[in-house]
Amino acid sequence: MITHLRPAISLTVVFTLLTGLAYPLAMTGAAQTLFPMAANGSLIERDGTIIGSSLIAQPFAGAGYLHPRPSASGWNAAGTGASNLGPTSAALIATVAERRTAWEAEKGTEAPIDAVTASGSGLDPDISPENALAQAGRIAALRGADAGAVRGLIEAAVEKPFLGLYGEPRVNVLLTNIALDEAFPMPPAGGEGYTTE
Repeated sequence: MITHLRPAISLTVVFTLLTGLAYPLAMTGAAQTLFPMAANGSLIERDGTIIGSSLIAQPFAGAGYLHPRPSASGWNAAGTGASNLGPTSAALIATVAERRTAWEAEKGTEAPIDAVTASGSGLDPDISPENALAQAGRIAALRGADAGAVRGLIEAAVEKPFLGLYGEPRVNVLLTNIALDEAFPMPPAGGEGYTTE
C-alpha cells in the first residue's frame, strides 16, 4: 500500500509546488519585468493620484469630455454585466430609441450604434471614432477651443486594429479626456474641472 501511496503523494507535492507556486511566481515576475503597466492593471496616474484604468470605462458626464458607451451596470466594476435583454425585448428597444432620439436631437447626426447600446461588460473603455468625432463640437464649445483642433486631437487618438487585422478602430475615452485637459484646459467659468460626474 505504501509503495503505491508514496509516488502519488510525492507527485502531488511536486506538481503543487511546480504549478501552484513556481509557475505563477515566474509568470508574475516576467509580467512585472516585461509589461509592468499592463501587469498592474493599466492604471493611470495624474498629479500623484490614480484616476482610473485605461481598461475600464468611467461615467464621464461633463459636457467638456468624451462620453463613454452606455452601461447596463452603471459603470460599476464590482457588479458589471449586460442587461441580458434580447433583441426583441420591448424594454431594450425603448431604451435604445430614447438614447437615439436624445443623441440625434443634440448632435443633428445619425447616432453610431455604440452611442446608444451598452457593451456586454458595461465597462468598455473605448468608443468608435464616429462616436468620438461626433462629440467634438460640444467639447470644443465648452472648452472654448477650435472644433477642428479638437477633431484633430481625437483623430490622433484613434487606435488601429491590432496588426491591422484584429478588432476595430477605437478611441480610449479616459486617455483622450486626459489629452483634452492637457491640450485645451477647461475655462474657469466652466466649473467642471477633471471629473467623471
